[in-house]
Amino acid sequence: MENPQSPDLTLAGLVHDLNNVFETISEAAELLAEDDRWAKLAATIRRSVDRGRGIAGSLAEQSRASQELEPVVERIELFVQDSLTLIKHAPVKIRRRIESGTLIPGQASDWERVFMNLLLNAAQAMPDGGAVEVEAWRESKMLHIAVMDNGPGIPTTILKDIFKARFSTRSKHSGMGLHIVATMVQKYGGKVTAANREDTPGARFLINLPDSE
Repeated sequence: MENPQSPDLTLAGLVHDLNNVFETISEAAELLAEDDRWAKLAATIRRSVDRGRGIAGSLAEQSRASQELEPVVERIELFVQDSLTLIKHAPVKIRRRIESGTLIPGQASDWERVFMNLLLNAAQAMPDGGAVEVEAWRESKMLHIAVMDNGPGIPTTILKDIFKARFSTRSKHSGMGLHIVATMVQKYGGKVTAANREDTPGARFLINLPDSE
């Protein structure tokens, strides 16, 4: 009797084979690029390969029910630091306290959007620099993730509105960042709240999710 492959294994194999094809095409593009006559064509091929790899990566990502939290935060931390350096923002230290192997449900790309918005929001609240802490812990079958800064905190008059679409206290911002955070968290059955820290100046965003482990 045949043992049918699971959909995940079939998809993983397809993505693996596609990446091998992309690698061959990429190598061919590199050879073309050595001749000035074909440089533009080679660049077009490389862009198409990058796009194809991105699509294949998205397919692989969708096949997984959960992701490791720390690598997601680490990738976004690097992006945020690059962005702050580019705009010559004062240094912001980002500290992670996440147990290795901590899992979050769903797609990594969704959570990258969540932490990109939270970390950038924290940095923007500290124009003179500061520190951001990302902490995760499990309790009562829930996963809790806190993002805390040591900036001036959130005016109590706007706490109830900051997750609303297009709400912003800065004229040059769309006001969608924190709304995206709330939407992504709700997508996975969770909730995000905002408050001012009790022990020190600063803001604290707390994500509560059903534990996926």
